Amino acid sequence: MTEIAVLQMTAGIDPAANADGLERAIADAAAHGAAMLFTPEMSGLIDRDRARAAAHLVREEEDVVLARVRAAAERHGLWVHLGSLAVRREDGRLANRGYVIDNGGRIVARYDKMHLFDVDLPSGESWRESASYAPGEQAVVVDTPVGRLGLAICYDLRFPALFAALAEAGATLLSVPAAFTQPTGAAHWHVLLRARAIEAGVHLVAAAQTGEHQDGRATYGHSLVVSPWGEVVLDMGEAAGLAFAAIDPAQVTAVRERLPAIRHRRAIGPVVVA
Repeated sequence: MTEIAVLQMTAGIDPAANADGLERAIADAAAHGAAMLFTPEMSGLIDRDRARAAAHLVREEEDVVLARVRAAAERHGLWVHLGSLAVRREDGRLANRGYVIDNGGRIVARYDKMHLFDVDLPSGESWRESASYAPGEQAVVVDTPVGRLGLAICYDLRFPALFAALAEAGATLLSVPAAFTQPTGAAHWHVLLRARAIEAGVHLVAAAQTGEHQDGRATYGHSLVVSPWGEVVLDMGEAAGLAFAAIDPAQVTAVRERLPAIRHRRAIGPVVVA
């Protein structure tokens, strides 16, 4: 059994303040004996005021939050999945990019969110992530102290082919950092996360944003850890904070032997319209 830490945040409009919270979480997780910390989508900045946010949207090597998290990971000897940051690409567009940082502060994997959240909700909320962000093109797995980790971000959750590909690449653990809206979270969060864990036969960790943010948006919370059998091991509810859960790699093997759906998966050719 290996212990992980999960951070549930209410990130705001000041990257320095968000970095303060991330550094505290890294120190606390390491002191508790966790092998790895998982943080939400947009851990460094949540601000839909584009003019106000613009000064903080910089290239990766200039991002203060990333630098401080890397330094804290090295200082405390802790692996971190920094769920995502908004970083500027070479072409000037933004990427919603997650990072896996090892216990020496080195970036060992990057993942750019592939599926962008362009929706109009019944609540009246309208989101156009593609207006500012470019989609990622590459699925990513990386070996960590808690197993081979497959990376996804938030809206990716609705696209099971990505999770099938990650499992087929050897992932035994999936991470889905998120900033789910309250309406979609209440309707779909738990069922989709449990389904992805069951389909892939993996542990799944979903660190989430929660509550009322400074920019006026509201997020659902309920950071989850789900077992390969689909059991909810941890549900953090709506309060921000740090929680811990145990990951047992042997459980992945046991579930896949009991229900070997991954081995039974077949390529689907053209659909015949009868």
